Amino acid sequence: MQKQLLTNGNAFKRTDGRWGGVVWYKDEKGERKRKSFSGTTKAEVNKKMTDYITKFEEEIIDAIEGNKTVKDSLLNYLQVFKYPNVERVTYDRNEQIYKNQIVPHMGKLIVSNITGADIKRLISTLTDKGYSFSTVKQTYNLLNEYFDYLMREEFIKKNPMNAVPTIKKSNYLAKQNKEVLPVCETITVFTDEEIEKFKAEAYKKYPSGKPKHNQASAYILMLNTGLRTAEALGLINSDIDLEKKVMHIQRGVKEAQKRDGTERKSGREIIVGKLKTASSKRIVPLNETAIQAIIELRNERYFGEDAPLIPDADGNFTRPLNLRKRFYSILDAAGIEKKGLHSLRHTFATKLVTGVRAEDGTVKALTPRQVADLLGHTTSEITEMYYVKRNTDMLMGVTDDFEL
Repeated sequence: MQKQLLTNGNAFKRTDGRWGGVVWYKDEKGERKRKSFSGTTKAEVNKKMTDYITKFEEEIIDAIEGNKTVKDSLLNYLQVFKYPNVERVTYDRNEQIYKNQIVPHMGKLIVSNITGADIKRLISTLTDKGYSFSTVKQTYNLLNEYFDYLMREEFIKKNPMNAVPTIKKSNYLAKQNKEVLPVCETITVFTDEEIEKFKAEAYKKYPSGKPKHNQASAYILMLNTGLRTAEALGLINSDIDLEKKVMHIQRGVKEAQKRDGTERKSGREIIVGKLKTASSKRIVPLNETAIQAIIELRNERYFGEDAPLIPDADGNFTRPLNLRKRFYSILDAAGIEKKGLHSLRHTFATKLVTGVRAEDGTVKALTPRQVADLLGHTTSEITEMYYVKRNTDMLMGVTDDFEL
């Protein structure tokens, strides 16, 4: 509750000949309070009450979020409400959206004056500048959360986001004159030829016998298990049971900005913590290729059962950035078009769902539900829509016995 003035001050002459005055107000708890003043003259008391009331009203104005700029108010929202309630990586991303996408275009606007037109103008500006759909969607979502908070706290009377429809990817890409493709067509996977080229390069050695690429087997393990980067780096040796041919996925490794509270410090640090979702905690079976990859990783670097399977040179958890850099180095050396590490996970999912054709013409495949369980997805719809690339080659000949 905001403080509130109840009177403009009343001056009166006291029995001792001096002058007194009182200003009544309600405090933040809604309790009626008073502020007393005294002086030798009425003018002196009135001056003191006027100064007090002016300062009181300024404090009220400063306390009302609606009267602040977006730059100040949104930063306060991030630091007070978002920081304690989200993962560090998520906060880093929100802070970057705030600094790079929102403040340059809306930072000086007064919160209570923001309209739907201002939000639409921001979206249009970001679209014209060629920002990715993901970046603009995150900007929209952050503003949506922020203005919803302002409405709940009654800092603003009208939510400007009500006039701004949810951004659809197809419409956004069309405005940028980009081809609108089904999600399954935009998924990046490795072809069989690329997998062979990748393996050939990954396992190359110098004449001395030293591997050309450090811990290259990590990528083969990911390709054969569908692990996320964070999950692979979060594995410790005791999570793996080679006799039962399984591994237990229990933690993830991410990088975040170093901070002292919400204050940014120089550099980044590794965060070892929870997995992406509850369903991400799972048991993953190991095929022979995956088992061999684990053995090779341990032969290259092993610091004990409680140490990471993919450690850095000191036996600590490896930075995701370093794993990505080595991956790109192998792709470049093998002459393969650059793909993200997530492409290994997409390839794993696509292979299992589309299946492998046997010599007798039959296709061995898993159901989307089975693959979803292997990947740690909550639903099979996520797997089918975002992880399986359409492969019509497997359909060749399937209609031969269906003459209509």
